[in-house]
Amino acid sequence: MALPDVVVLFDVDNTLLDNDRVTADLKQHLRQEVGPKREELYWTIFEQLRRELGYADYLGALQRYRLEHPRDPHLLTVSRFLVNYPFAERLFPRAIEVVKHVKPWGRAAILSDGDVVFQPRKIERSGLFEAVEGRVLIYIHKEQELDDVEQRYPADHYVLVDDKLRILTAVKQRWGSRVTTVFPRQGHYAHDPEILRTFPSADLTIERIGDLLTVDRETMLAAAHDR
Repeated sequence: MALPDVVVLFDVDNTLLDNDRVTADLKQHLRQEVGPKREELYWTIFEQLRRELGYADYLGALQRYRLEHPRDPHLLTVSRFLVNYPFAERLFPRAIEVVKHVKPWGRAAILSDGDVVFQPRKIERSGLFEAVEGRVLIYIHKEQELDDVEQRYPADHYVLVDDKLRILTAVKQRWGSRVTTVFPRQGHYAHDPEILRTFPSADLTIERIGDLLTVDRETMLAAAHDR
């Protein structure tokens, strides 16, 4: 019998890349450049925009911040900090190895939410764009675009690695046994007790992304059917 065609889909933020640490670095930079009051204003705008859009938009928040402080000379410094941030230094240990590890199973791709400028920049500068050979999908709400994912990367079986149980649950409801959901317990969402109470467990839970190096193809595919 022919082996099933597999596509492994990786989230980026807090899955392959430590985005909590990126945010902490940005907070420190903002505090130094614009002071605590304007830093607080930036994050207020950031959260407002996230509620409107459904994803984090760091540069979009900076644009709105500019509307309130159009003459602030520190804006360009903050913008440069974001655009030139060394994302490759914030990859979780062995993240690139994990992407290479799953390639014999089938194709590996990035499946992310985000804006159309900063998120692609992050993926490219981190080395993830090259690691997945340019197979990158970025949506506003990726769990709502699974038909497009299937059209672009058709497969018999999918593996989705994501730090958000909400996303894993939504995709599992849509794809059922055709997907193995993998939950790396990294980042603040993965340890939020309310989230853990609200959503069911994934097919496979790991403590860190590097743990996938110990999982083989057969175990991964069987995990979906076990549920």
